[in-house]
Amino acid sequence: MGEVEISSRAYVKMCLHAARYPHVAVNRLLLAPAPRSGECLCRSVPLFHSHLALSVMLEVALNQVDVWGAQGGLVVAGYYHANAALFDQSPGPLALKIAGRIAEFFPDAVLTMVDNQKLVPQPHVPPVIVLENHGLCWAPRDKNLVMWRDWQELCQMVGALLEGRAHQHLVDFDSHLDDIWQNWTNQQLNTQITQWIGPTNGNA
Repeated sequence: MGEVEISSRAYVKMCLHAARYPHVAVNRLLLAPAPRSGECLCRSVPLFHSHLALSVMLEVALNQVDVWGAQGGLVVAGYYHANAALFDQSPGPLALKIAGRIAEFFPDAVLTMVDNQKLVPQPHVPPVIVLENHGLCWAPRDKNLVMWRDWQELCQMVGALLEGRAHQHLVDFDSHLDDIWQNWTNQQLNTQITQWIGPTNGNA
């Protein structure tokens, strides 16, 4: 497996989702351009913070994200999971199940787990663990193959957005299903991020 890049926008929204619901587990889907040489996880869509294990709601979310992504030439290429416990960074049965399903359709899919101990406004190293599929198990991907754009600037942006309480405006599928007028694509938040990093650096 080759390099995988996590875009600025995808990473920022991972952090904001975890900050929005710091005492519970949260999960997201990661999207990439339709299969090509090299993989860039350019968008992340927040799923749940309270109904992670409800299969019917998960099916609805997966179908909607799949259709939405296809309209922009994107495919679901990864899964992100933050456990509720501070010291728990291992994928549980649910994370493995969802990631495994994604890998059935996108063999190079990644499973991204959050290291909650390192999830601070200005981390020295990325607080995520990227796992790759080895058939019967998921193993950490070589860190040299996980690419980041301007890590220091990215940390500053996350810190500024958290200070401005941007995470309070993040909408996930839980919120959308409670109130369908809330938009899980988070266009307003995307605009804030784009204003910081520019339209190209964030890979939308």
